[in-house]
Order: sequence, then C-alpha cells, then structure tokens
Amino acid sequence: MKAVSLYFAGKRQMKYIILSLVMLVVSDGLISQFLTRYGLGQEGNPFLRTFVSEGNFLLIKVAGALLGALILWDIYRKQPRVALISGALFVALYTGIVFWNLAVFFSGQI
Repeated sequence: MKAVSLYFAGKRQMKYIILSLVMLVVSDGLISQFLTRYGLGQEGNPFLRTFVSEGNFLLIKVAGALLGALILWDIYRKQPRVALISGALFVALYTGIVFWNLAVFFSGQI
C-alpha cells in the first residue's frame, strides 16, 4: 500500500489538472448523451457515435478518462513540465468542448 501512495505523491497542481480533466471528459459524455438522446445534437467523434445510443457510452468515456489520467500521471513522474503543459492544454480543449455542448443545448431550448 505504501508503494501505491508513493507512486501518487506529487504536486497538487498536477492533481487538480487531472481531476479537472476527468470531470470535464465525464461532463462531455453526459451532455453528449443527453443531446443525442433527445435529438438536439450528435456525437462529433465518429468512433463513439455507435456507442451513444447504447448504455456503454458513459462507461467508455469514464474508462477513457481514467486511463488518460493514469497515462498523464505516469508522464508527470518522468517529465513533470511536459505533463503540466499538456494536461493544461487538454483541460482548455475539453473546457471548449463542454461549452460548445452547452451552447448546442441552450440553442436547442430556445
């Protein structure tokens, strides 16, 4: 157990970036699933389009987010600066995606 806690020892800044990224990816999945279910939009990722109508879509998004978080943390342990910059860029990208999804939602409600 101590080895696990040592593996995840690091700066709070990176932990916040990873947590924010996971929450944004899951939010993207929830909003996308809602929009496609009610015909207000469609999934932009062609690889995930087939999964949106199934119940596995959110599970796939969560699993992908957690896998990405672990990979980003592993990169952080070897090259912290690269991981911080790329993590921050992914957070910015997914923030834009979530805002886009929300804009589609609110434009469909008017």
